Amino acid sequence: MYTKEQIIALLKNEIITMELTPGMIVSETALTERFGLSRTPLRDVLKQLALESYIDIYPKKGNIVSYIDLESVEQIIYLRSLLEKEIIKELTSRLSITDIHVLKTILEQQYQVIQNDESTDTFLNLDDTFHHTLFKLAGREFLWDIIQQRNVHYVRYRRLHMLKKEKLKDILKEHQLILEYMVQEQTEKVDQLIQQHLKDDINSLDFKSEFSTFIQNPL
Repeated sequence: MYTKEQIIALLKNEIITMELTPGMIVSETALTERFGLSRTPLRDVLKQLALESYIDIYPKKGNIVSYIDLESVEQIIYLRSLLEKEIIKELTSRLSITDIHVLKTILEQQYQVIQNDESTDTFLNLDDTFHHTLFKLAGREFLWDIIQQRNVHYVRYRRLHMLKKEKLKDILKEHQLILEYMVQEQTEKVDQLIQQHLKDDINSLDFKSEFSTFIQNPL
């Protein structure tokens, strides 16, 4: 028997990894059979998922996986870019040898993922680890946790954005530059790089056209 918390975690993961794609119907009957949960607690699960924008609930129509909202993505990118610029500047003056080693290790792991043609999921997890580590080293984990609570649109956008291997190489190169600028204390170069690193392609018509079936009002 699954708990409500376990069901929420499982469904969130399936939505984030695009196993459940935007627009897909989330059937209460199917979920009841799958998890062995009665209708009342199951509806509590669905309400929580809707509250966090994982699904949309339409009275008399049903529940569907939310479409990717690019406006929400842009808001998260704006917030993250502001925070990360300041965090990197703060860290630049007090980055220890151990901190540098930790960040370099993550980048080496990302490089190996690309070289070995491993799954995009592995690269994505390491990408999260790199940025999370910056927040952690700066003592800003609370802010990182807040961002994660409203992150469902951004995470799925980023997953689609990284489907091409060339994108992974570009992202790794930008990570390497971020660390290089920090080590060399070249904070004046950070702002533009962070903006480019986080925001690349969000307004691309090619992106919107290619993934129009997943995007809320894409054009």
